[in-house]
Amino acid sequence: MEVCNSTLGSGFILVGILDDSDFPQLICATITTLYFLAMTSNGLLLLVITMDAQLHVPMYLLLWQLSLMDLLLTSVITPKAVIDFLLKDNTISFGGCALQMFLALTLGTAEDLLLSFMAYDRYIAICHPLNYTILMSQKVCWVMIATSWILASLSALGYSMYTMQYPFCKSRQIRHLFCEIPPLLKLACADTSTYKLMVYLMGVTLLFPALAAILASYTLILLTVLHMPSNEGRKKALVTCSSHLTVVGMWYGGAIVMYVLPSSFHSPKQDNISSVFYTIFTPALNPLIYSLRNKEVTGALRRVFGKKLSVQSTF
Repeated sequence: MEVCNSTLGSGFILVGILDDSDFPQLICATITTLYFLAMTSNGLLLLVITMDAQLHVPMYLLLWQLSLMDLLLTSVITPKAVIDFLLKDNTISFGGCALQMFLALTLGTAEDLLLSFMAYDRYIAICHPLNYTILMSQKVCWVMIATSWILASLSALGYSMYTMQYPFCKSRQIRHLFCEIPPLLKLACADTSTYKLMVYLMGVTLLFPALAAILASYTLILLTVLHMPSNEGRKKALVTCSSHLTVVGMWYGGAIVMYVLPSSFHSPKQDNISSVFYTIFTPALNPLIYSLRNKEVTGALRRVFGKKLSVQSTF
């Protein structure tokens, strides 16, 4: 095993799923396709929500933020992983590793909080529609968005700085797709048991209350929907909520495996698959789930691009 002492002048070698697979070219092509799908679909959703005034309501402002977070999160990880594989150079500087960890933690935590706010938005819209404009005003919506970003940034800054202050002298190889706390701590030559407990508590504190709030919101929504007299209204509510729950299941499943599952159940291969699921796979599917199953979004797409085509036809 290669021994080193990582300081600001040295770095690490990322040995992720592309380097530890029987079919690396196929996985590389799949990840690249998912990345371009995520860029295209999230970018399109951002454009449509920005340009269509009918979507300037809290539900779609939150969805706009989700697309932005997904686009940034996958861009922090995927391009470097693919380029490193193609160039056969998996090195990352100490500063680059710290920055990647901070950005991934910020975006991941912000999305965790945002998904719970989106569930609350749907709860108010379906269970208390007459009070929706009061309880989910534009001001409340922006407070939710700001809270997600601020709390996530502060938490990520603290954990990133504390993680990178450890001396890393066991190996330079990080058996992971990107710089993330659990695989990086395996390289530390100091006692990390207390800090690992802190990371576990962070995962429990951030993930489970938000997940509990989401499940509670959708349980109340389901009870309300079942008593709706209109079949059309019931169907619309169920379609909207099922798309949200699909996103929640994909996101929280991977995050819980990575940060809450006891270390004895972890393996580099399992951690790589989990991280790919919530940093690459989910961001690619989120906008498709929302747009393909939402008539308001598909209608906005036709309005926005219909205007563009009509303008072009006049010249």
